[in-house]
Amino acid sequence: MQPQAARKPPAIEVRSRFRSLAAGAVLLAVLAGTHVQAEDTPVTFAGAEPNLDVLTPQQWRQIDASVDRGLEFLAGQQRPDGSFQAPRGGQPGITSLCIMAFLSRGHVPGGGRYGDELERAIDFVLSVQHPNGLLSIEPRGSYSIGRPSYNHAISGLMLGEVYGMTSGDLEIRVKQGILRALKFTRELQTRPKRMKAERGGWRYVVSSGRNDSDLTATCWHLMFYRSAMNAGFEIPDQFVDEATEYVRRCYTPSMRDFVYTIDGEEGHYASGATVAGGIIALSMAGEHGTDMARKAGSWILESPFDRYNRRPHPFDRYHYSAYYCSQAMFQLGGEYWERFYPELQQTLLDNQNRDGSWNAEAHRDERFGNIYTTALTVLALTPPHQLLPIYQR
Repeated sequence: MQPQAARKPPAIEVRSRFRSLAAGAVLLAVLAGTHVQAEDTPVTFAGAEPNLDVLTPQQWRQIDASVDRGLEFLAGQQRPDGSFQAPRGGQPGITSLCIMAFLSRGHVPGGGRYGDELERAIDFVLSVQHPNGLLSIEPRGSYSIGRPSYNHAISGLMLGEVYGMTSGDLEIRVKQGILRALKFTRELQTRPKRMKAERGGWRYVVSSGRNDSDLTATCWHLMFYRSAMNAGFEIPDQFVDEATEYVRRCYTPSMRDFVYTIDGEEGHYASGATVAGGIIALSMAGEHGTDMARKAGSWILESPFDRYNRRPHPFDRYHYSAYYCSQAMFQLGGEYWERFYPELQQTLLDNQNRDGSWNAEAHRDERFGNIYTTALTVLALTPPHQLLPIYQR
């Protein structure tokens, strides 16, 4: 069974347990969604709509100004081939994160201030796709074991987000690119797993170590599925069910967290990114406000991001985890959002550089530089805008 081609948005038929969105040029409206209630509530108002009054109008204007400065910085880092400056191992994933950062502020391909830059960047991402559908500069079997899978899923997600915003030849190529990428994602998902508990998840393109699935790779691939579904591509329920069952198995009830790998080589590896990734992955499948997700949200609140570029947990990458946690807390809404976002945004705004950028990761992944972290920071600040389809509740 393979994913099916999309009909052009906005006419999207709801065919999956994903909450489908009618794709418009920029802002997509939520058509359906279910908030699951649970008995044990560690924080009140779980699943409630995020309260945008947590900040004053002046503070929202400051966030918009900060985001605009960040995007101006990113635009200045675009290369002639359309990519955004990054190490080879981070492409085309970092370019795709930059594209999504612009989309999250309402910029669209082919029009407006950054329209040409976005079209050239999309062209670059499509140009590096392999015949087997893999979206990565680094080929299968390269020295980089993990990054091709992440580059692929992040870039597939981006293509799903821009589908419906493009036209003409670019629209056709985006559609073809998504179909090939979905085929590769499914092939990677169904590779034999040595541990039965890891079935349904994703990890690396080239096997390494004893684990064949990890939670953060699984979350990116699930977001790709969700984005493609939003754009009108048919994703069978089976694909999603297998993945969410793996995600649930990553949850540790006694610790209220989601671990990076089941029976992992690193021991009990939980970070802001893995815990928030679990929340997001469940929400991608329509499971909102569950007891599991709410307890994980409480875990996040216990370790705020108030010390810039310092790890709340030993395995954290600050900007990467901030991106994941901001999206997860917006999905949970209510007091989770109210207690998390004001402090995060203030810390991020206080530490923006004069050129509009944010620093490279201080712990792990510093080699990817500050284009990568600037794109992540913009994405961490913009869930309230609800302009990026994947953000919508």
